[in-house]
Amino acid sequence: MGNGKLSQEFFLQKLADAKVHFERALDCKHTEFDDLYPYMIEHPQFFWYKRYVAWSELLTLVQLCNELEFDWKSLFTEKQVQYIESRVMSGKVLDYWYETNDSKEHVG
Repeated sequence: MGNGKLSQEFFLQKLADAKVHFERALDCKHTEFDDLYPYMIEHPQFFWYKRYVAWSELLTLVQLCNELEFDWKSLFTEKQVQYIESRVMSGKVLDYWYETNDSKEHVG
């Protein structure tokens, strides 16, 4: 980013990356967070904390997109937008992020 200007494309790509990160955390798949804190895997609260960190990252990028007036909502379903706008990572978000409660793999 040599010219000092950050584009809408840049922020939306970062938001898309954060969405994947959150979904991988939801699905208990490997993320870079696992590499940062490998000893945490042994602790039961690890997956909650990992999800919280990913959710926080997602909310931070959404907030930046809002402040910069970038259209971020097109990257999410209507329900996901509602969850994000409520800002609270509840059991409902964890259970219904994909708008289904099945056990299929969601992130490739």
